[in-house]
Amino acid sequence: MSGFNLKASPASVVWMEPHRLTAGGKTLPLDGLPQEDQIAKVLQELPQGATSWVVDDLWAPSVLLRDVVALPTGIEAQEAFFRWKFTSSLALESPYSVQALALGEGSWLLAGIREDIRDSWLQTALRLGRPMHSLLPRWLHLYNRLAPSQNMPGMLLSLCPHPQGGYTGTLAAWGRTLTLLRQWADPADPATWMQERIAPTAAYMHRESRPPQELWIWGAPSWPESELPHHLLQPEILAQEAL
Repeated sequence: MSGFNLKASPASVVWMEPHRLTAGGKTLPLDGLPQEDQIAKVLQELPQGATSWVVDDLWAPSVLLRDVVALPTGIEAQEAFFRWKFTSSLALESPYSVQALALGEGSWLLAGIREDIRDSWLQTALRLGRPMHSLLPRWLHLYNRLAPSQNMPGMLLSLCPHPQGGYTGTLAAWGRTLTLLRQWADPADPATWMQERIAPTAAYMHRESRPPQELWIWGAPSWPESELPHHLLQPEILAQEAL
């Protein structure tokens, strides 16, 4: 199990965010990271077999590297290089498991999760006979399903409600491929997201000659109108999925 896997087989979906753990069509309210016994309770009610995990963007942060001219020689050296780029870019102190995906044209997507969290989830899933087949941050799970159907530049907003109001989350933008990725741990209401986060990103994309044509939003029941057409993604979480 490599930690992050862009390919998955039919599996039970385990969806985890700070406010909920959803699996098998049932939702368990949460207040932050789930405890091992909470995860075990949910997994025990799933059919035997592989599980596909989708977790909050801030638990599994991502970094987009551009203009990578050369990589160190050897697999271990490359893994160390990507781990260093990931932890230094996000100013992280705890050890992280990091996976790298080549996007072409010298661009790489790095996705990571704290090693202790990853190992605990892997061991619990394996012990209960529901081995983890894939583990993805929420935004990437959504992007993988949305982007193949898109033929023009756009943006995806992956949101999670915050206890004090507003939303944390990720803004991903693409032209021919994934072009820009920004994440915010500080919550903001929709108007602030539009004015201080989405509008500057759209302006940057325009300067890059890839002006976004649409905005896709997950996690909010409504969104303010703007010059950029938006679509609210369906909030249903499937009990199983065939990828």
